[in-house]
Amino acid sequence: MFVDGFKSCDGANHGGDKSVLELIEAGGWLMAPILACSLVAATIIIERFWALRRARVLPDQLLMILRRWMERGSVNRNDVAELALESPLGRIVAAGLANHDRGREILRERIEDTGRYVAHQLERFLNTLGTIAAISPLLGLLGTVAGMIKVFQVISVQGSSQFDLLSVGIAEALVTTAAGLTVAIPSLLFYRYFQARVDGLVVRMEQETLQLIDLLDAGIGGGGRLP
Repeated sequence: MFVDGFKSCDGANHGGDKSVLELIEAGGWLMAPILACSLVAATIIIERFWALRRARVLPDQLLMILRRWMERGSVNRNDVAELALESPLGRIVAAGLANHDRGREILRERIEDTGRYVAHQLERFLNTLGTIAAISPLLGLLGTVAGMIKVFQVISVQGSSQFDLLSVGIAEALVTTAAGLTVAIPSLLFYRYFQARVDGLVVRMEQETLQLIDLLDAGIGGGGRLP
């Protein structure tokens, strides 16, 4: 993420005589946490893309399978345990099956508790991604401020006659700001995207959960008790 964003800068700085690695080194020690933020953000983005696939969260035909089980009256604990491990929606369905003979209110309460836990799991790592989006430009700004302080210290000692050296120092001081923004912008975009995706999945799970409660409350096929 960070290196790709700086490839466009590589050749535009000082006649193309600085490589990406040299730009990173010029940014000083604050480039280390910015690079760490970049790696963490990239890891979270890849993991969330995989974890929030619709086919993984809301498997098709799950309630239809449940309906067939209950109609034949052969729902067993192994089926329930397997459902809970297969998907987030499967975990909610498993909670319903485990409590379907305990009354509608208890059934609804257990399903809602499990649903809240599942929704929380869907938001896993998103706060970290949002924090990276917020803190990366601040780290970059801090690096730039520290670099500018050094530039002005040079001016106070040597005067402002060496303009070329000063321009190089200022350019290097701005590297951390560019780095921080390069990390923050895509992190913020993906944070918003994943938040919207989680909201959509939660709404769909709520709809599926209502169908589950009605199905279990109706006691299709004589109840389908767990052996």
